[in-house]
Amino acid sequence: QVQLVESGGGSAQTGGSLRLSCAASGQILDYDNIGWFRQAPGKEREGVSCISRSGRRTAYPDSVKGRFTISRDNAKNTVFLQMDSLKPEDTAVYYCAAGNRYYCSTFSLVNADTYDDWGQGTQVTVSS
Repeated sequence: QVQLVESGGGSAQTGGSLRLSCAASGQILDYDNIGWFRQAPGKEREGVSCISRSGRRTAYPDSVKGRFTISRDNAKNTVFLQMDSLKPEDTAVYYCAAGNRYYCSTFSLVNADTYDDWGQGTQVTVSS
């Protein structure tokens, strides 16, 4: 089992940017699908992005499309989430997840059980 560790969270103002990292303790290439999810207090967990093993396939929900960009560096066993044009509604704990049950798609983003391994999360707070 590979351990996933998120970093890069913090505070930003509306319109600002943050870059999250998800570092894997082992070979991130072992996973077909790496995703980012978030959960705000009192709200359901929401998938915000995923990326395939090769990096050629990505997916985003409409809520973040055009603002968030996922990428990966397989040599460094790390996946990144660049978040631009941040809004207060982006405030949440962000989690990295990895799995082989389903390929990266909007389906996998709304079905968190397609991911097997999860990080501990990193807090993102966006103020207006």
